[in-house]
Amino acid sequence: MNAAFQALCARLSAAGVPDARFDAAELYRFVTRRDPRLDDGPTEAEAARLAALADCRAAREPLQYILGEWDFMDFSLKVGPGVLCPRADSEVVCETAIELLQGVPSPRVYDLCAGTGCLGLGIARHVPGADVTCVEKSPDAWPYLTANTADSGVRTMQADVFTYYKLLSAERTDLIISNPPYLTGPEMGALMPETAHEPAMALDGGADGLDFYRLLTTRYKAALRPGGWLVMEIGYAQAADVLALGETHGWANGSCRKDYGGNDRVVLLQKN
Repeated sequence: MNAAFQALCARLSAAGVPDARFDAAELYRFVTRRDPRLDDGPTEAEAARLAALADCRAAREPLQYILGEWDFMDFSLKVGPGVLCPRADSEVVCETAIELLQGVPSPRVYDLCAGTGCLGLGIARHVPGADVTCVEKSPDAWPYLTANTADSGVRTMQADVFTYYKLLSAERTDLIISNPPYLTGPEMGALMPETAHEPAMALDGGADGLDFYRLLTTRYKAALRPGGWLVMEIGYAQAADVLALGETHGWANGSCRKDYGGNDRVVLLQKN
């Protein structure tokens, strides 16, 4: 038995880390490059480094930040303090956009509040000829976005989405995708320990969580071609409110899709 790995599991479990055994295995592989199930134990140097990283994880620093990279769809992204961790729930948002763009020649796409660039990069990888621009305001997230998009053909723009729409030409865009901040005031006050390490700028959607959806459904419609789509990630309880915003502002074919956990996750709105 790998006693060091078992001790690592116990340490993380005692700290309240969800799925502690998975996280322990990820940390062990990260440090030793070996599978803990098949390994006799770490060297002295490896054990010291494992102990230091275990301290970070026990303090509920996100595992993604500790590892410095995280998988999204079929690629990996650089992550760290200052940028929102890519989540599996967001994959269905990207997959929805890819589906909508099938058959559209050289589509023009904007990923707003791009963070790591996961959504825009996913589209660029799976939609041949897509012209993708990722827009991000945060100076802390910006280095991760530029590192992840380097040599990908995806353009980046450091700008505030609350004013960026003024720079877009009318009816030149095929799809706008966004995972905007959408937590409500009460949700911001009751964050999980890991989420509390992530940037508030990427989480806080205003008192009712809808500030960015109001922006997207009003200010960005003009940029889309007729028939173009607005694809937005939402919180699990926001579908009705976001669809209502779409109806109020004259969008067509509003619908919601669920993530692989069965929660409402994507709202689609089409411009007439």
